[in-house]
Amino acid sequence: MTILASYLYRDGSRAEEVPLTSTVFEAKDGEFVWIGLVDPTAEEMSDLKAMFGLHPLAVEDALNGRQVPKVDVYGDQLFVVVKTAHLEGDKIAYGETSIFVGSNHLISVRHGSARNHKGLREQLEHSSRLLRQGPDYVLHGIIDFVVDGYLPMVETLEDKVLELEKHILMSLLQPEQIRRIFRMRRQVIRFQRILGPMAEVVGKLSHLELPCVDENVQPFFKDVHDHIRRVDGMVSGLREIMTSVFEASNLLEQQRQGAITRQLAAWAAILAVPTAIAGIYGMNFKNMPELETRYGYFIVLAVIATLCSILYVRFKKAGWL
Repeated sequence: MTILASYLYRDGSRAEEVPLTSTVFEAKDGEFVWIGLVDPTAEEMSDLKAMFGLHPLAVEDALNGRQVPKVDVYGDQLFVVVKTAHLEGDKIAYGETSIFVGSNHLISVRHGSARNHKGLREQLEHSSRLLRQGPDYVLHGIIDFVVDGYLPMVETLEDKVLELEKHILMSLLQPEQIRRIFRMRRQVIRFQRILGPMAEVVGKLSHLELPCVDENVQPFFKDVHDHIRRVDGMVSGLREIMTSVFEASNLLEQQRQGAITRQLAAWAAILAVPTAIAGIYGMNFKNMPELETRYGYFIVLAVIATLCSILYVRFKKAGWL
């Protein structure tokens, strides 16, 4: 069953359940219907189309479930699409909520959303003063509910990135951790592409004269717009943290490679002393007076040891060893 709730509200209070039929629905003053569906069938959407005079293009988009956030006006009705988002591990999974708004109805159609509207409905039903204003306040409640779901998701991603940042101070990032950062960065970039259209949707609802949206509710949409800007600022900061983590890891890796290179160069210089001396006395020329010296072997070893010790001390003081 894809219809989760279908109730008539009278003067801000739930009055009765509304069955889904193919007959035209008529509401009295102070009444409106709030219907919530999840992955509805074409037959169910056809009945809703007949009941509330929904535009066929909007119905088609609601069944599609792959729309970008937008606001469409069809006569005296609004069709709003918003994107939901939740974390699945390090991946951001997206859903979609399509909302039909008329003077006496609000219909929400969810696809792939991890959060249901049961708690939201109960919260709004406890505030009959707002529900009494009509469907536009419910529209604000749904969009605000969706946007509020962004913040904990971004905070969780931020905690994961900060944990990686803390890790590089103790040891270098492994290849899998570097690949993880890039995967998370791609997810964040894609999420920012969703925030832009979402901000446009809320901006239109808060500034334009639209059917079914009273001017008294527009300040509420402005508050939601501020929430989106806050989330966008956090996401931009998160991208900078990811970049800094990778750059810090790269700098530490370069520093480690530089230290290894200096160590190798120092040992190569030290080993060059006995190699050079041995090479000279290994030429086997006939006229080499030193070869006849009684203590020449021991003197050469002493010279080699002395020079190598001097070089070792110098490199040690320079921090190369």
